[in-house]
Amino acid sequence: MINLTYGTWDTIWSFLHRALVLNLALAVANLPLLLALAVVREPTAYPLFFGVLALSLGPSVAAAFGYLHGEMSYVTAYRRFFRAALLRGALTVALLGVLIADVVALHDHPAGAYLVPLFVVLAVLCTAAGVVALALLPLRPGTRLWAGLLTAAYAAVRRWWLSGLTLLVLAAAMVAVNQAPILGLATLPGCAMILAWVNSAASLREPRES
Repeated sequence: MINLTYGTWDTIWSFLHRALVLNLALAVANLPLLLALAVVREPTAYPLFFGVLALSLGPSVAAAFGYLHGEMSYVTAYRRFFRAALLRGALTVALLGVLIADVVALHDHPAGAYLVPLFVVLAVLCTAAGVVALALLPLRPGTRLWAGLLTAAYAAVRRWWLSGLTLLVLAAAMVAVNQAPILGLATLPGCAMILAWVNSAASLREPRES
């Protein structure tokens, strides 16, 4: 028999509860995007349409981080961080769109051998910094936009292994949801958000606090 202490069981149930809450909240907050992905066979053929729908990701992720920070409910965090998260998310999506378009345009160009790897690295950095920038909202709510973006980019590069793990887990969760939507949405997004929150908070921690 497995003999666990009360504190261990409490930690397990707390984790499961938060993961389940986030699974439902993220699905509801991004319902238009999820429905569009379920209906359209080739999303890459409609980049502008899906780029607009992807704007819902910023506020939903920021709300998840606010909820995991432990000071407010998901709905309260969504309302509080909506405008700031929407702006940060929009900047991230726009920059990613430009970089991806450049990669596609230069793929067969002679200069592509030099520029494509650079743009791919910048796209990865942009995504990692975007996630950390959303974590800044509950952690340092008074940080201004550009200062926050610079801080997030620096933190994402300084602790690149955490950023890489976060992106790997988020990508795996997205692939799993795409392959098995019902099972994936019921189990993975919340767990991925918890890991992203832990890694982002650790990335923003000062070295002397490590």
